[in-house]
Amino acid sequence: MNPPRPKHLDLKKDAALTITWEDGRVSVYPIGYLRKLSPSADMRELRELQQRNPLTVLPSKFTDHEGPLTAVDAELLGNYAIKITFSDGHNTGIYSWQYLREIDPEQQEGQQPEDRAGPYRV
Repeated sequence: MNPPRPKHLDLKKDAALTITWEDGRVSVYPIGYLRKLSPSADMRELRELQQRNPLTVLPSKFTDHEGPLTAVDAELLGNYAIKITFSDGHNTGIYSWQYLREIDPEQQEGQQPEDRAGPYRV
């Protein structure tokens, strides 16, 4: 079965991406949450490293950014994904509709929204 597709996307660059899905679900993804859970190879590697060693020091590229983290641009990729450019320069994550359903903040059991944002709180 194919995952539901978005019916409507609303990106508030300083706050969140809101997706209304074909099946009626509405998902709200804070910008910091999307950045932390970027599906890019470097972010997957960093998350795996942090799982093995919670005291992992973030690389300077994550701490040198000044000001609040925002989305500066977004681009639809065909009919399967969205690519977001963040104010810290990160732009290599491609968020497929399936991946976004998997990381829907409402589906993340046992975590408060502020816990999911990690070092990228907005």
